[in-house]
Formats: sequence, C-alpha cells, structure tokens
Amino acid sequence: MSAMSSKWDRRSVLRAGAGLAALGSLAACGGNNGRSGGGGSGNNLVQYFHAYGETGTEQAIKRYAKAYDGANVTTQWITGSDFESKLFATLLTENAPDVFEFHPQIQLVRSGQVEPLDDLIAPVKDDFNPADITSHTVDGKIYGVRMIDDPQFFFYRKSLLEKAGVEPPTTLDELIEAAAKLTTGKVKGAFLGNDLHAVISPMIWSAGADTLDEKNGIAYHTEGVKEGLKKLRTLFTSGDLLLDAPADYWDPSALNQGLTAIQFCGMWAMPAMQQALGDDIGIFPFPKVTDAGKQSVYNGGWSMFVNAKGRHVDMAKEYVKWLWIDQKNYQEDWALSYGFHIPPRTSLAGSADKLKTGLPAEGVRLFNEFGHFDNIGWTQSMITAMEDVFADCVRKDGDPEAALDKADKTVNRELKKLFG
Repeated sequence: MSAMSSKWDRRSVLRAGAGLAALGSLAACGGNNGRSGGGGSGNNLVQYFHAYGETGTEQAIKRYAKAYDGANVTTQWITGSDFESKLFATLLTENAPDVFEFHPQIQLVRSGQVEPLDDLIAPVKDDFNPADITSHTVDGKIYGVRMIDDPQFFFYRKSLLEKAGVEPPTTLDELIEAAAKLTTGKVKGAFLGNDLHAVISPMIWSAGADTLDEKNGIAYHTEGVKEGLKKLRTLFTSGDLLLDAPADYWDPSALNQGLTAIQFCGMWAMPAMQQALGDDIGIFPFPKVTDAGKQSVYNGGWSMFVNAKGRHVDMAKEYVKWLWIDQKNYQEDWALSYGFHIPPRTSLAGSADKLKTGLPAEGVRLFNEFGHFDNIGWTQSMITAMEDVFADCVRKDGDPEAALDKADKTVNRELKKLFG
C-alpha cells in the first residue's frame, strides 16, 4: 500500500536512522509503554500504523481491531511525513505501542526491540511466500508477520507510447530514448519519484548487482552500477524527466493527471489508475542497465511486529496471531479491497480472483519472474549512504567511483558492527 504520509521507498520505505541508532544503544533498557487507562494491568493494546493513502484503510484496521474480543485494541493512525521517526522515537518511551507495522530491519532484532514469532508462524510457515520468510529471518528466528507484498514497476499510457511509436523499454538506454520521444508540451516522458530513492535498489539489481551478497559483504560496487548512475544522470539532465511533482512516486496522480507518460509506482495504485484511465495502462519492470543485468521488480510491503519491551508481549502476540494468522478473511480484505496487493499467504494469493486477469495478473507475473525482496541486513545507514551516492552522481554529476568508495566506508563500518 502506498505510504500516503510516509516517505518509505525501500519500503518505500525510509527508516528512521537516528531512532534506530538510539534503539541499538539502548538495547538493555526495559520497555514501559504506560497505556492511558490501562495502568499496569488490563486487556489494553495499542497498535501503530502509518496513514495509508487508499480510502477506507483506517476504517478497515479499526474494524478488525474492534472485532477482536481478547483485548481492547487502540489504533494510532500516524499522519505526517515522518512515520518512521515518530515510531522509533516512541518505542523509546513509556508510550510505546504493543504492536506496530514496519519492514524487516536487523537493528530492531539486535536491540531486542522485536519479539521472535516462530511459534505463531510455524503452523502456517509453508503457506507463506518463502522469500517473505527469508527476509524476516535472523539467526534462524522469524521476526514479524508479513501483511502485504507490494511489487513496484513502471506504469505507462499505452496510447501515448503508441502515438510516439515507442515500445515498452527493456533497457535503461531504451527508457532514456522513450522519455525523449514522449516529452511533449507539459507532458514529461517519465517520472521516477521526486527524490529518486524508490529506484535505487531496482537500478542496482538491474545492473546485475545486489546490495549485499550472501556473506553480508558489499555487492553494489560494480561497473554495472557505475554505468547505471551515469545513465540516470543523462536522464536527469535531459529535460524529459518529471521533477518536483505535486505528489511523490507512490501516488498515481502524475500519470492520472497527464503530467507524465511513464511513472514508477506500486501495484497498490492499479485500481485508481484504471478508474482514471481505463484500459490505457501497461506495466514493465525496471529495465536492465547493462547486457549483464536483468530487469527487476522491487517487492515492498508492510509487516506486523510485536514490541518485545512492551508490558503485554504475550497478549500482543495473541492479537497478531488472531488477525494476521487466523483471520484469512481480514487478510484478504486488507490485500485486495484498498488497492491491489499480493497476499503473502500463498493460499490467499492463489484464490485472489482480482489478481487473476488483466493488469493485476501481469503484475503478479512480473513479481514472480523479476521480484526482489528486502535484505534485512541492509540498514538505514547503508540506505542513506546509497541515497547520498545518487544525490552526488545523478543530481550533481559527481564521480561514481569516488561516491561509491565513500559509501563503502559507511557500509563496511555498519557491517562490522552487525556481523563482526
């Protein structure tokens, strides 16, 4: 689902670096989440959600919570542009939530902030997408229950490409050429997001590289990635890229309102695009950067975590089990009624009629063929280092080799701290 008020792109998602650092340094501190009205006892739980952009999401989450008879569950629907900062700051206080949504992040595990949920997941583990299990696993333990999978790709206006004689690009060079041909008047050829952060990892994967390798070493510092940075600099300075759109990449308005012919966005936006544009929409993966690369699709999404330092850990686990393990009707509703998302439960994904035909089915196919999931060891400091590389090389024409060398120092320091 889109982060209506959150700037998540890895993600989609930005994680609060300062908050995570604080969590790591305060790993030994106990949690006291001081519920208003709950005191030190009582069946009161608090859950944190960021403000999704799709209509009906807040009402749905509160409806699910109200149906639970094991506790009084209060939902904090966090608006504004800094959900991650608010979440991690609050986790360090007496007002910390019992359960919260976020993304797999190893600092949460290392600091003891999140509770392992193997006992909840074990009976249904084989019904989850194996990649979702892997992306939430540290040292053999599973942290967090995946709620939705959100593949992201390029959407395009079929009529505009046909008029310009352009085929959906399969290489980054073709995307640059297509953007030039599609730029007419007030319509820009392509939109990759206002800060370009959403396409960082897809570009790395499409260059035939990765963020980290299987041994948790640097895998992004390659000739292909350097070539990708140079090509994106060409696109950025071409005049064919939509910059400073009224809403960021997660919102379909740039395409829907005719500001661009091609937009990077998520599968969650399909219903809104179809309502605005009918059948005049197609999708394609992030194009390959070099001959050695391969097209890629980033799989974002959100997961539910239990605060291991909260007062009511067992009660919180029961609630998470009830909602995100047992209540498949609510899980299906959450995935398919407020935008389109792929249920992480394979049984639900297999029976999701809304995803079996047309554009949604194509999205599922691209997800299965080209999908990449979060690496739980790729931390916010590492993400920020790579964002700095993009800012330096794509926006400012810096030298890719020098920028990547600088990022390596930050990443290696983090890797040593995390893995020795």
